[in-house]
Amino acid sequence: MKPIRMLLPWAVLFFAVTALGQGTKKAAAASARPAQPQTIAALVDREISNVEKQVLDASEAMPEEKFNFTPETLNIPGDDYKGVRTFAGQVKHIAASNYFIWSPLTGDKLPEGLTNGSGPQNVKTKAEIISFLKDSFALGHKAAATLTTENMLHPPGSSKSTRLRLAVFGVEHAFDHYGQMVEYLRMSGIVPPASRPKSE
Repeated sequence: MKPIRMLLPWAVLFFAVTALGQGTKKAAAASARPAQPQTIAALVDREISNVEKQVLDASEAMPEEKFNFTPETLNIPGDDYKGVRTFAGQVKHIAASNYFIWSPLTGDKLPEGLTNGSGPQNVKTKAEIISFLKDSFALGHKAAATLTTENMLHPPGSSKSTRLRLAVFGVEHAFDHYGQMVEYLRMSGIVPPASRPKSE
């Protein structure tokens, strides 16, 4: 009986290793199956969704009464914030630029009153600015959907940039200004939504 008791732990170990090996083989076989290739349109669209969420969440986090905040109002000794965009100006600039960058890909006309990177003058309230921003990202998704492996390296119309470069540049530009929005939120005593604990 003693030899059987001594063999029992070894038998359990043998069966555990064998079972583990079978599980590993199944996992390896599953991961060896070729994944469905993603389209360039889907990849770019995912990046647009990422920056859209960050920018929209940050925009909605700033209270209406602080929407025109600028670091210039803090009078920090030695600062150089004179004339910088307000928080609202940052959001409008992202939206306006989205239209200028992505409309050549879709052929859409610019919204009425949009003549420069500051956005239309009649878009003033927090609700109006956020609506303008949301519409600009809708255009971004539409622009991403136009990308194919055949056309992505061709310029749209008279542009000097390729379709892919314009689609991606919209994301890069929005993230650049999102970084400034984050600083404005923190200067206003607000933790940016992306930095908050998951439970909030």
